[in-house]
Amino acid sequence: MAIEKLAYPFPWTAGNFVDSIRNGYRTCVAMLEGEIVGYSVLLCALDEAHLLNITIAPQLQRHGLGAWLLDRTIELAGDAGATCMILEVRPSNPRARALYERRGFIQIGLRKGYYPNGAFRREDAVVMRLSW
Repeated sequence: MAIEKLAYPFPWTAGNFVDSIRNGYRTCVAMLEGEIVGYSVLLCALDEAHLLNITIAPQLQRHGLGAWLLDRTIELAGDAGATCMILEVRPSNPRARALYERRGFIQIGLRKGYYPNGAFRREDAVVMRLSW
């Protein structure tokens, strides 16, 4: 939760994480010197994986850990039988979008008003997909 709260203005709640784990969603954790520095949460259904959350501690971003964690999460999805992965990303997060594009994700849609963005405001989500 500490990383989540530092990384996002509208973080997941502890309940979001507990529910995800309780429901059998797959998780991947990045560790550095014995400390958790990042994580991903993945919902796998049939042959599709949905990346629900991927986060690296803000002070360690821009060092390749996000790419490493995304690659491990894609492997995890493949091991679960998925042949594709979808995700949502904020249009205002160009670094994340660029990472996804470098890994082969393409934009397939837009979800209007998906993310909270302040009092009574919402931000759209770019929907991206990777197939393998």
